[in-house]
Amino acid sequence: MAELTRDKAFFAFRADIEPAVRVAQGEEVRLTTHDCFSGQLKTTADTLATLDWSITNPATGPVYIDGTKPGDILRVNLLEVKAHGPSVMVAVPNVGALGDYITKEETVILEHRDGQVVFKDKVVVDQKPMLGVIGVAPADGSVPNSTPGPHGGNMDCTLITTGARLYLTVGVEGAFFGCGDMHAVMGDGEVVICGAETPGEVRVRFQTVDVPGLPTPFVENEDIVAVIASAETSDEAYKQALGMMHGFLTDVAGMPVNDAALLMSIVGNLKFCQVVDPLITVRFEFPKRVLADYGFSLPE
Repeated sequence: MAELTRDKAFFAFRADIEPAVRVAQGEEVRLTTHDCFSGQLKTTADTLATLDWSITNPATGPVYIDGTKPGDILRVNLLEVKAHGPSVMVAVPNVGALGDYITKEETVILEHRDGQVVFKDKVVVDQKPMLGVIGVAPADGSVPNSTPGPHGGNMDCTLITTGARLYLTVGVEGAFFGCGDMHAVMGDGEVVICGAETPGEVRVRFQTVDVPGLPTPFVENEDIVAVIASAETSDEAYKQALGMMHGFLTDVAGMPVNDAALLMSIVGNLKFCQVVDPLITVRFEFPKRVLADYGFSLPE
């Protein structure tokens, strides 16, 4: 198993940096990750004013994956997403979707106990570790880790957790994969600019798959498939997600056009991933049992 520690971090998805490790397809890789603040907020006295913003949103990597080339569909099997703790959160006036209601800046440290996080010694919440930032280098240029897009990036999708399989379109030879911004737990929307931000570790395995026309980013777990879309407004994002899912159901899964639309309306779910990044991210979920009724399944 290849291993990569959190000190091997980058801050923008791009291909003009040296890969931190090179792996074969099918090889298991273990990566440790910083929290989104690179561990700079350690106590309740630490605030955003003390941050070195140039090292926020680190991703561990990049990982060069042998045999990947532009246009390939890369499947990332998330074998384990494990939070190390403790977690940190911040509430900041005029920042995030709830910023208008916050009048005092506050940093909160959440201890981890027996698979749970403890909020101010009052509320105990089960951990559901997930990755906020995960992606590959774009075909051209550079995308800051803070920004989501077709390459992945800061999507903050709660489905990206242990057992999920994420599909991304490779932009450059070798893919240049990276991940970070782990949350011990986070609600859909990430409405106060953060989840329970934590360092952690991830075990992944990569494989290119032959699924012509698959819209990406695309994620599946045991029960559902979902497309992920990011845009400047929520209206643009949800319309993009609807088009992606309808295209998948008709062009890839082979459903009749009307069947796909009608079923999306009765068994599909449109959800926010996050509303605080430079772009808004939404997803559309669809049950795999219905795909099976139409004789479709993704490659094993």
